[in-house]
Parts: sequence; structure tokens; C-alpha cells
Amino acid sequence: MPVRRRRSTALAAAVATAAALGATVLATAGATTATAAEVPLQDYELTWGIKQSYRSYVGMFGTFTPSGGATQAAGNGAFTFVDGTGTYDTTGNTVDLAFEGGLVSKSAAHGFEITFTDVRFDSKAGEITADIKKVDTSAGAPKTTEGDDVPLATVAVTRAMKDMATTLTAEAGEYLGSATYAGAAGDPLTVVQKTPPSTPPASPSPSPSQTRTQEPSPSASQTAPTERPETESPAPTSTKTTEASPSASATEAATKGEVADGTLGWGVKQSFRAYVVGPVAKGRVTVSGGATQAAGNGAFTFKDATGTYDTDADKLTASFQGAVNFKGHESGGTYGLDLTLSNLKATLDGVSGELSADVNSLGTLTKGVVLADLKAKSADLTAEKDVITADGVAATLTAAGAKAFGGFYPAGTALDTVDLSVALSDDAQLPGGGTSGTGGTGGSAGGSTGGTGGTASTIGGTGTTTGGSTGGGALATTGSDIPGPALAGAAGVAVAIGAGAVYATRRRRTQQ
Repeated sequence: MPVRRRRSTALAAAVATAAALGATVLATAGATTATAAEVPLQDYELTWGIKQSYRSYVGMFGTFTPSGGATQAAGNGAFTFVDGTGTYDTTGNTVDLAFEGGLVSKSAAHGFEITFTDVRFDSKAGEITADIKKVDTSAGAPKTTEGDDVPLATVAVTRAMKDMATTLTAEAGEYLGSATYAGAAGDPLTVVQKTPPSTPPASPSPSPSQTRTQEPSPSASQTAPTERPETESPAPTSTKTTEASPSASATEAATKGEVADGTLGWGVKQSFRAYVVGPVAKGRVTVSGGATQAAGNGAFTFKDATGTYDTDADKLTASFQGAVNFKGHESGGTYGLDLTLSNLKATLDGVSGELSADVNSLGTLTKGVVLADLKAKSADLTAEKDVITADGVAATLTAAGAKAFGGFYPAGTALDTVDLSVALSDDAQLPGGGTSGTGGTGGSAGGSTGGTGGTASTIGGTGTTTGGSTGGGALATTGSDIPGPALAGAAGVAVAIGAGAVYATRRRRTQQ
């Protein structure tokens, strides 16, 4: 049972930094704050991802669910807690803030549900705390552990309070399920005050009340006036400039016709890539047929697009060359996971669309499987210099896609976003520098070996990927980050999925 307490020992470095912060604040605030021991604070936000490898681990089979105003960044990113209120101590030059919003980290496969509430940041103690409730069902009967003001990480407090280094505590390791977290580097922590919408963009002499409100984060209050003109003042000028370019492009290419070339960027799902090359599946990721993969087990790029477009109707259909193979859970030369995606095809009709592919799972090929529903940021497909670009297109796993992934993720799961760029003429310049005539000559790829369009490259094994914040590589090289008790459960689930797929394949072959 974790000890319920608040740490009161201040880190010397944090206090020194906070003191420097306070000295600057007092110099700008004047004598009006000298008589008050505490100044009330409000409207702050705290952003922290706990630890990237922990998010990847949970994302394999579980979910994060923010509530009460808290949010999570796209791509299984960091968490933001809102409506922070508290006080600024003018004597010690420190802040103490409490934030609204909660977070549930849950994985039925691993048998845990952890709830975080009442997240707090104390610059004097140099720590971030939260109330935690953990329900553990991995051993059968539910076991509940609770703690108030549990210290999750120590914080190297800085004057700007942005991207502050954190170090996870023993208590964090206990609740998150891995003793190796104790003393490990956590994700950076940022605490900022939201700029009130009514604040003028440039105020030469703020009133004393405004100065008091923004005291603990001078960098935020100093940058806010300069940020607003940059985003608001030039807007009319930049809008006119960008509007002129599409209209010129529209005259260069027909409003409808055939696609000359193009690329599709998609990572499938970051946690899936991490799982394949991680310590459970111990597998590899291979691209072929002209497809490429970004360093650090990153996203994939499929090339040599063909298809049709209609900018008047805002419709696009594009097919891409290249293949990617995910292989893992090897036993005696046989793989429990062997999945190849090839012949990817994206369609957009306004903001809606679909992403499909030929799927080869354990030797069984199914063509044209709709893997994801797409939702673009804008319904307007406008060509600029004969290139149509749709970046950050949201992708949601379909029921057919969930089946293709062996039940790793349920239908409705958010996949990595899709980036589309298609050229409407042979001399159009695609993002990345190439013209539409520089694509490969290979055909479509299938099976686990890919096609004939290019040299295959492989990322895999626990020793060939790099860790850190580069997506999936972290789990591959830091296997100890995965909570030990759940590791066997994860392997069991994965092997069961593989075994079920093998059985289903053999049964279909027998029936045929």
C-alpha cells in the first residue's frame, strides 16, 4: 500500500530557479505585491505524457480515456489538464496549482484500470502529484489500491515552466506496474497560463491586476503579445497570397482527369509498429515494392500513384505502389503474426473517404479490404501548382480492418493519420523534391516478400531499433519499461491471436 503523503523537501535546483523567477516577477510587479504573501492564480494548463514508452505499452491492447475537460494529443500523445487554480507565494517565489480533469489508463488484456485525478504541480517541492485508484484483476479477484497526492515525478523547475525535465518516482513505478520506472526519465512537463481572449494583442503598460495574474509565468505573458500579431495581423495578407496561387494552378491543370503521380504517407498505428518489433512479438517490419519507412520505426510512404480527380466535385481516387510486412511471434520457423498490406487505395469525397488494401495474413490473401474510414480536415480539394495535398486525414479502423489485424484493436480505434499528395501533371513537383516522372517502375507487392519494384528494407528485432521519442522504437530497446506482471499476459493474448488465425486458415483450406 503506497504511503499517502505529500513531499515537502524542496529540490535545491528547483528552488533556486523558482527564486530567480520570483525575483523577475517582483521587479515587474512593483511594490503592490510586496505586502501580500500569496497571489491567487487561475486559468492554467498542465501538459505531461507520463512516459512515452508507457503510453505505447498501454496502447498495444488498452486505452487512455481523458475526462472532465482533460484531453490527449493525437497519435497517443501527451495529456493536458485544464482550469488550473492555486497561489503564487511572493515570499518563497513559488507556485502551487491544482488542475481539473481526470485520466483512465485501462487494459482488459493485462488486467488493470488506473484512474488519475486531482493532478497538482508544486514548484516549491519540485514535484507533480495526483490522486490514484488502481484496480488489478490480473490475478483473478479484483485488488484495489488507492493513494492521495501520490508523487509521480520530481520536476526540474525552470523559469519558463515549459518542457521541464521529470524523473519518475518509486510510487509511480508501483502504481504503473514496473519498478524500473523509479528514477527513470519521464516525459517533459509544461505549465502555462492560457492567454485570456479579451487581452489586447499589444498592451504597452499592463495594469497591476494583469501583472499579478501573469506573475508566475512571465515568459508566457511576454510571448503572448508577440504571438497574437503574428497569427492575426499578417492573416489578411497571407490569405490573399495563397488565394492567388490556387486560382493560377487551376488554369494550368484541368479540373478533372487522371492522376500523374503521388504519394501516401501512413504509419498504420504507432503502437502496432512498436509491438511488432518489441520484446513480446520480437519481430520485424519490412517494406518493399518501392515503399519506404522513416527512421526509428517510423511511418511508411507508398508511391507511384494512379487514379482520377475532380476538383469541382472534390473527389479523389488514388492507388499506390509498395507493400509493408509485419512479422513476429516466431517459433520453429513459423510466425504467429505475418501480415502484409499492399496495393493501398485512398478515396475522398468531400471530407469523407476510405482507405483500402490487399491483405495477406498468414498466407491468405484478401483483396480490397477497407481498413479505415477517412475524414479530411477540409472538403475542398484545391490544386496548387498542379498538386492536390490532403495532410493529417483522420483514419478510423473499420470492422473489416479489425479482422485483418487479428483483433489487435477493436473497430473504431484511431489509426495514424494519412498524408496524401497527388500530381496532376508530369512536371508537377511533389512534396519532398521529386517530380512525377521520378517514381519507380515496380508493380504491386503481395505476400510477405513484396513486389519487384524496389529493394526491401527491414526494421526489427530488439537490437536494431532506436529508443527515445521516435515512435515505436522505444519499446524495442527498453523492454524493462513494460510492467512485468502484464508481459506474460500480453504474450499469451498475442500467441492466442496467432494460433487462432493459423487454425482458421487451415480450416478454410480444408473446407476448400
